[in-house]
Amino acid sequence: MAETPYILVLYYSRSGHTADMALQVARGVARVNGIEARVRTVAPVSPDTEASVPAVPEDGAVYCTTEELRHCAGLILGSATRFGNMAAPLKYFLDTTGDMWLNGALVDKPAGLFTSTGSLHGGQEATLLSMAIPLLHHGMLITGVPYTEPALSRTEAGGTPYGASHWAGTDDPHAMTEDEKTICQILGQRVARLALKVAG
Repeated sequence: MAETPYILVLYYSRSGHTADMALQVARGVARVNGIEARVRTVAPVSPDTEASVPAVPEDGAVYCTTEELRHCAGLILGSATRFGNMAAPLKYFLDTTGDMWLNGALVDKPAGLFTSTGSLHGGQEATLLSMAIPLLHHGMLITGVPYTEPALSRTEAGGTPYGASHWAGTDDPHAMTEDEKTICQILGQRVARLALKVAG
């Protein structure tokens, strides 16, 4: 029996906001029959050259392997913003995928993006676009969130046509709004549907 195809929902989250988004994205994937979500994270990085974290996280999603990325039907990548860019641990993981670039393992697979920022104008769109760059080098098909989704025009917090986003706040953290949740789910659903179309 063949393995069920999966969308890899891969993220890095330090405060938990991006992890919450990943679960909403996975809910969207789960709405599509014939494909499933596989939620994974990446290990933190440090200037310390010694291994400083356990091989398996104590809680939350397990660490992604490059083989899980290689065999996914589609990818939805998420990160908190770091100066308008993805966080270093996620970038570090992507930097280890040169062999997949050489053999075209990810070519023509759909991909989507999501991010969380402390401030409303803290680089959401810049981060989403920066995450798209390595995926374009891999030949992936970047999909966003179209304005046919009413929540995108209605949102008073996060949400962009480049991908899902969440305004997390700083001193007073914000829970995800219903519109932000909807946009995350629509992104997951859209990438899952496209993956099945591309595959079949």
